[in-house]
Amino acid sequence: MSYQAKIQEMYDMIAQGQSMEALDKFYHDDAVVIDGTSEPRNGKEAQRKAVQEWFGMVKEFHGSGTGAMTANEETGVTTVESWTEITFQDGSRVKMEEVGVQKWEGDKIIHERFYYSMPDMGQ
Repeated sequence: MSYQAKIQEMYDMIAQGQSMEALDKFYHDDAVVIDGTSEPRNGKEAQRKAVQEWFGMVKEFHGSGTGAMTANEETGVTTVESWTEITFQDGSRVKMEEVGVQKWEGDKIIHERFYYSMPDMGQ
């Protein structure tokens, strides 16, 4: 399966509410994930914990989607533009936009970094 097909399948799973299943299927046990300017999360379990904590902060989902999605089949690097509009538990509503860059080792993501912005949605 091409890297383009892998990243498409992963984001299709996320769009269907299968984020944790996508994490299990596509992340290497030793994956390193950097989210914005935060400290790296080392390992799939650290990423799982961070995702669960993030879901715990969300009160309501209003929509999500992807834009450009690319893959360099020779180097095993993919990039995805995505967005999610949510209301947090505190009532603030935001549209989060991000670009994720994934480095693959075989069938698994070994390194991922997110670049993002969270513009104010006019609470």
